[in-house]
Amino acid sequence: MSIFFRSGRPGLHRVLVRLALISGMAVAAASVQAQPAHSAKVPAPVDTPYPGTIALHVDARDTAQGIFRVHETIPVRPGRMTLLYPAWIPGDHSPTGPVAMLAGLELRANGKPLTWTRDEYDVYAFHVDVPAGVSQIDADFQYLSSRHGGFEMTDRMLMLEWNKMALYPAGHYTRRITFKPSVTLPQGWKFGSALRAASASGGTTTFKPVTFNNLVDSPIYAGKYFKRVDLAPGAKVSVHLDMVADAPKDLALTPEQLKMHRSLVTQATRLFGSHHYDHYDFLLSLSDHLAGNGLEHHQSSENGLGADYFTHWEASAPDRDLLAHEYTHSWNGKFRRPADLWTPNFNVPMGDSLLWVYEGQTQYWGFVLTARSGMWSPRQFRDALAIVAAKYDHDRPGFQWRTLEDTTNDPTAARRAPLPYRSWQMSEEYYSAGQMVWLAIDAKLRALTHDRKSLDDFARAFFGVDNGSYVTHTYTFDDVVAALNGVAKYDWAKFLRTHAYTRNPPLLDGLRAAGWKLVYTDKKSPYEQRYDDSSQSARHLYNYAWSIGMTMNKDGTVNDVLWDGPAFKAGVSTGATLIAVNGHDYSDAALKDAIAAAKDATAPIRLTFKYQGGIRTVKVDYHEGLKYPHLVRIKGTPDYLSRIIAPRK
Repeated sequence: MSIFFRSGRPGLHRVLVRLALISGMAVAAASVQAQPAHSAKVPAPVDTPYPGTIALHVDARDTAQGIFRVHETIPVRPGRMTLLYPAWIPGDHSPTGPVAMLAGLELRANGKPLTWTRDEYDVYAFHVDVPAGVSQIDADFQYLSSRHGGFEMTDRMLMLEWNKMALYPAGHYTRRITFKPSVTLPQGWKFGSALRAASASGGTTTFKPVTFNNLVDSPIYAGKYFKRVDLAPGAKVSVHLDMVADAPKDLALTPEQLKMHRSLVTQATRLFGSHHYDHYDFLLSLSDHLAGNGLEHHQSSENGLGADYFTHWEASAPDRDLLAHEYTHSWNGKFRRPADLWTPNFNVPMGDSLLWVYEGQTQYWGFVLTARSGMWSPRQFRDALAIVAAKYDHDRPGFQWRTLEDTTNDPTAARRAPLPYRSWQMSEEYYSAGQMVWLAIDAKLRALTHDRKSLDDFARAFFGVDNGSYVTHTYTFDDVVAALNGVAKYDWAKFLRTHAYTRNPPLLDGLRAAGWKLVYTDKKSPYEQRYDDSSQSARHLYNYAWSIGMTMNKDGTVNDVLWDGPAFKAGVSTGATLIAVNGHDYSDAALKDAIAAAKDATAPIRLTFKYQGGIRTVKVDYHEGLKYPHLVRIKGTPDYLSRIIAPRK
């Protein structure tokens, strides 16, 4: 998915969702569009080839103003036709296609303008009457990328997603529509993409013809400062890391960092026992200006991190599972996909009913592979997992009225709009709550088989079939149950329904079954401390969710308030700005000291807020001190957790 990560940086769904879980932050909306309504005037897609090849050219040289200029030549037949702008983008799980950013649309036939009309019910559909004797039409428009933060184009790099740059004919499956894409980049820029180049001249590259579904699945990252690294030297199927950066120094990997990233590929291949691509490219932007991004594709992935990802390696620990997560999606989400998430084109609505498998198990493997590859130490893995576990121990009372499965509706219902009380409303819990479900399944499989089988066996059997094929295989709830029973017989249907389809699910059972328990101390783990130490602005999210029930931005704005927690009961509102603590100017240190001091006192903590033009002081009656999550071993039990993250040989 693509939404805002850092201040003014769109993208990075999974990292943002994880940050939201850690901080309680409400997730900001990116390209919020109206959901396409049904229109009888828009032809339904059928599985027949579209005649001819559509030529699509994008001029991406206007980096100063952020304008992508698009020209298409579309083979046509006389009569009424409908052109669609993609709405439902795989990986976004909702109709986020930014049609409002399309401007200047002109259609011509033989040099003469044609009149188009937008469908009255579907803003993504454009109707045009093709005159007799016309065999092709030309379409010109601009895609106007954001100029108010969340940049898709800077003077040093850009990210080009083809679904934003193309109109395509209605009435056909996208796999039956062929495009011949090309792009013109600023002079001297280099790029990474899963697309195969056919020719290059000057700054223009023409790619080999490709079906539209695969074109949309093959974005481009390009930049002035570019580096390509082989992550699978000597392998029959190539895997590369294609990096663009704000400055050449940001592209410098140490030998140890390169070893870890190569190990990620090795560990994923050993886990799944297959691959479903004929080559793979990690597209990675290292920038404090370009949008941070995290979006899966079949033969590539979009990954946007801060400029200092490599150069301040210790501080980047909370970001390091992004590549593993998006890479896992090549197997889970792209090759194998819930049946209602497969659609014949990008304007048929998708269903999201099994996102706790699609995203939840991917979140699980993202953590595990990050540890198996050495990109996290075992301690960092446990500290990261402790933060997730604490959310479902203490900070998601919304499970009193919602189920995990119900949160799969959030991409369409909430569109990642800011939420006033996220702990109660909840949002897309299928990521990390789903992760906890799959930890429980892994522990149960190990217990049932005396540690002879595990979720690794499920992954290989379920996602590792048809090695080399990247034709999508869909799955249902019953398919998941059958595959689990293929590893170890159990009432998996009941198990999954207890965890995903009932309120107040036992989400911490898996942690205990894996031999560890959650505890709280008054000291942050080194991993959690990185959120405070990082130079990236959106990570300054001071976390008091497990004590007074409140998370804070660096400027003192309340990010979230735990429903029915101490701060909530005192009347604290999300969005208020904390200006004083016990009569003294607010700082994070002052708030921390006040919470610690209240543990040995009877007086409440006095917090003064500025909100909606007024000043208000509330009294928070809390006396249990600072609390931060950690994992500790349960003596006398098998340590499955350590075995889960051990590298595979």
